[in-house]
Amino acid sequence: MDKPARLPAPPVADQRQHRYGRHGVTIDDPYAWLRDPNYPQVGDPDVLAYLTAENDYFQEMMQPHAGLVTGLFEEMKGRIKEDESSVPIRNGDWLYWWAFRPGAQYRTWYRKPVGGGEEQVIFDEPAEAEGKEYFRLDAIEVSPDGRLAAISADDNGSERFKLRVRDLATGQDLEIITDIAIGSPVWSSDSKGIVFTEVNEQWRSYRARYHRIGAPLSETVTLYEETEELGFSVGVGRSQDRSLIFISTGDNVTTEVRFVPAADPGAGQVLISPRKPGREYSVDAAHGRLWILTNDDHPNFSLAEADPANPGDWATVIAGSESTYLRGHRAYRDHLALGTRIDGLDQLILRTYSGEETRIPFAEASYTAGFSGNPDYAPDAYRLHYSSMVTPTTIYDYHPENGDLEVLKVQEIPSGYDSSQYRTERLMIPARDGKRVPVSIVYRADFPKDGSGKLFLYAYGAYGIAIPPGFSVTRTGLLERGWAFAIAHIRGGDDLGYNWYLDGKLDKRSNTFNDFIDAAEGLIDAGFAKPGRIAIQGGSAGGELMGVVANMRPDLWGAVIADVPFVDVLNTMLDDSLPLTPGEWPEWGNPITDKAAFDLIRSYSPYDNVEAKPYPPMLITGGINDPRVTYWEPAKWAAKLRATKTDDNLLLLKINMGAGHGGKSGRWEHIREIAEAYAFAIVQVGAD
Repeated sequence: MDKPARLPAPPVADQRQHRYGRHGVTIDDPYAWLRDPNYPQVGDPDVLAYLTAENDYFQEMMQPHAGLVTGLFEEMKGRIKEDESSVPIRNGDWLYWWAFRPGAQYRTWYRKPVGGGEEQVIFDEPAEAEGKEYFRLDAIEVSPDGRLAAISADDNGSERFKLRVRDLATGQDLEIITDIAIGSPVWSSDSKGIVFTEVNEQWRSYRARYHRIGAPLSETVTLYEETEELGFSVGVGRSQDRSLIFISTGDNVTTEVRFVPAADPGAGQVLISPRKPGREYSVDAAHGRLWILTNDDHPNFSLAEADPANPGDWATVIAGSESTYLRGHRAYRDHLALGTRIDGLDQLILRTYSGEETRIPFAEASYTAGFSGNPDYAPDAYRLHYSSMVTPTTIYDYHPENGDLEVLKVQEIPSGYDSSQYRTERLMIPARDGKRVPVSIVYRADFPKDGSGKLFLYAYGAYGIAIPPGFSVTRTGLLERGWAFAIAHIRGGDDLGYNWYLDGKLDKRSNTFNDFIDAAEGLIDAGFAKPGRIAIQGGSAGGELMGVVANMRPDLWGAVIADVPFVDVLNTMLDDSLPLTPGEWPEWGNPITDKAAFDLIRSYSPYDNVEAKPYPPMLITGGINDPRVTYWEPAKWAAKLRATKTDDNLLLLKINMGAGHGGKSGRWEHIREIAEAYAFAIVQVGAD
């Protein structure tokens, strides 16, 4: 009998003394050296050697499971239409859409005249991405006269976008402007200028600028620059009636908005209402009025209107409500389109300017829906999308004159899909403090609820971002292998209203972690799995969640997948030179000035709470160019876990050396990474 092959030894990172004090506490950080001193350039030989060793180890340990990864990948790919295309959207005199060519990793963007005529390629992503390890298109904005397009893209994952102004008739770039912030640029009404935002060396979107096409870049005008608040970021947008350009500034909890006329962006700005700490508001315009969504008198937001000549005098149109969470609004000619959430479920409402409301009905008990693709000010019908955990994405046009929901497209699953073979539930699981946590779950109809099954549990839980119970072709591979897939709608997201978010941040952050553990135990009680038969996944702030619950209850998890995890929380929040730190203090607290915040963050920060005890198998990912969660956070965490944990369970670290926060950018490369994560879970939890 052949001897079993010897497993490769995992990398071991040096421990180098690094010590500092804060609030009378001494912090030892022996892996601080993994932060390259020249960041964002990463060229330190020791750092690169360690990251390369980890990536090599990942490849070696996953190689025996390459067949499973490939099988999952091919199944996922078979459920995705290779020549997928969008439903054309009318914008002015043109219809716009995108399509994938067979085998392509990226979209090609098209248009044709509404009245008929030849289709025109306006942007060819595959050609632009040729030879690049990473490519991300952020925005295409066509000028009002239809001649030019403002296109912003990132080709390394750093989220410092390059803005091009392209002549659509010739395909030639007339202007190239670098270091643009995420977000769509806005055209002036005469199609001769664009308003955009720039990032500074700290990756903060700090000013809005106005550039006239053809003029020297030196003559670009700064419309607004944020100088008062270090953590505020600047953004720009356009009113639905196209009369105004809005310039906003703010952080996660406070906003302030100005407007300029779209016909003359360089004209004097009008401040709508000065910033007030803790108050958020967003604005649209129609019929000579401003329509303002704000939380100034209710955490679930209210809707007000104002005269642009006296924009700070707000009159309430829809009062705030405990039962209805107002999440978004757009002001069209005939209706205010309101995105709301009631009892955790999306509700879409059209409200006339005389106050009559129509709720667009949906039949399933759990689903996600939203308005999408309505650029025109006066549409005949309102475009929207809908899906559930068992229902593929459906695109509708809602016709308000007769209440018809016209089906335009149902997501096609080329390899076949029968929704009757699956079941979905929405459970309300009691948390330890008496709150009830929604959990959306999907599984095959023959899934056993006797504890013998396997469960994949996902959550995020921060920034008021809800994880919708929508459809996913990629998770079907798990369902077909006997797994149930659940989403825990924990506090920190806004699934049950804005207070659900507030109850998971700052000094209430522990609710997020407790909710996740309590949801898992509730699913165990309901027969979906046993302890140790649950794989869990979260990314970014959700990766922080993974780190905390791995420290708190390692016995519950059979596998932990932490993507770009925010796990070095204390060190990051103490470093105001990092790009996003000051803007994050309203979410996590400022440990520099506030000892209570320091103590709280230190009590849960995953990196600072690694202990000498057994941990479950773990897969950790990061991106070398990630400006949101810097690469050294997952690297330091993995290194400390390796040196401290007392088990022999597999721990893998994979750092994408040519990507950022979102991982690889091509659609096939993206789903291959999903296949790797699912294969890790299947192998570690145990395949039947």
